[in-house]
Amino acid sequence: MTEQQPPMTDADFATRYGPAALVTGASSGIGRAFAVELAARGLDLLLVARRADRLRTLAAELEQAHGVAVRVCAADLAEPAAVEQIMAAATGLEIGLLVSNAGFGLKGAHQDIDPARMAAMLQVNCAAPLQLSHRLMPGLLRRGQGGIIITSSVEGLMGIPYSAAYAASKAFTNSLGESLWGELSSAGVDVLALCPGSTDTEAHALQGIDSSTLEGMMSPRDVVLEALANLRNGPVYVAGEQNRAMFDALTGMPRREALLQMADNIRAAQK
Repeated sequence: MTEQQPPMTDADFATRYGPAALVTGASSGIGRAFAVELAARGLDLLLVARRADRLRTLAAELEQAHGVAVRVCAADLAEPAAVEQIMAAATGLEIGLLVSNAGFGLKGAHQDIDPARMAAMLQVNCAAPLQLSHRLMPGLLRRGQGGIIITSSVEGLMGIPYSAAYAASKAFTNSLGESLWGELSSAGVDVLALCPGSTDTEAHALQGIDSSTLEGMMSPRDVVLEALANLRNGPVYVAGEQNRAMFDALTGMPRREALLQMADNIRAAQK
């Protein structure tokens, strides 16, 4: 078992992962919480999301509150060209931390999901972290320190009926995180596939999920604080004690039984 690393001071964190961080999906939810917390720790930021107005407002707030420099890049990661757009926006920045957070989910019977939406989801959830990590790894290796956080999901820990494509996409990000951890940990670069459970964001409503049916709801800030505290304890981290207990139980069950239980849970949560 890998030895758990002790907490870091904000100054030590900024030295290891600064001077700048790139955060995708930064306009709301967990991505926004990452931006707020990293700015509070003294990191300059490149914030990426589709909604430019939200990014500009957040950038102004963080610059005023924390005295950091914040760039924004309005880009849609469902478009393959977005990665080049982001890298152009990063010109001149020394990025010590990638937070590949952008993502979305689709719920319902697999045959009912729109194929175009599935293709867009795979581009955002899988291709974007794959390509951004590929582009930023040489710089991290030259530095000999830094980090990569990929926001995955507890749904990546097993198949999830009525969330088949999303769960598969998050299994991809968990595997990617584990693989990169194996390549980079000896070089001083920390990698974490972050697996939140139910989190108080816009995502539930967009997927047709009734939030009142969900247990163990966490705030985005609490998810982020756990992620940053465990960045050196990769490769995969499940946020929230209740989530860890639930998925430990599920993955310890006979797989058929666990899948049928999850099918019932997802059906019950859909509006």
